[in-house]
Amino acid sequence: MQTREDIFATLQGALVELFELDIERVKPEANLYEDLEIDSIDAVDLIDHIKRQTGRKISAEDFKAVRTVNDVVEAVFRVVNAPAPT
Repeated sequence: MQTREDIFATLQGALVELFELDIERVKPEANLYEDLEIDSIDAVDLIDHIKRQTGRKISAEDFKAVRTVNDVVEAVFRVVNAPAPT
């Protein structure tokens, strides 16, 4: 089980690495689209990165409601702590 803090740290590192963002900009309340200038193609890349890191897929439908870094943390937390599919 990963904690929200672990997920945030991993996500923060991924956003800095994938999109060359300054680490200071990647805060829980940062809006992905307005503050971090993540576009829809970047979001797909982020979903793919999360899948590789966690072994679990976040559906595009789940990601539609995501607006902030913290929203991503919560979505990942739900996915990684859900029972594994049988």
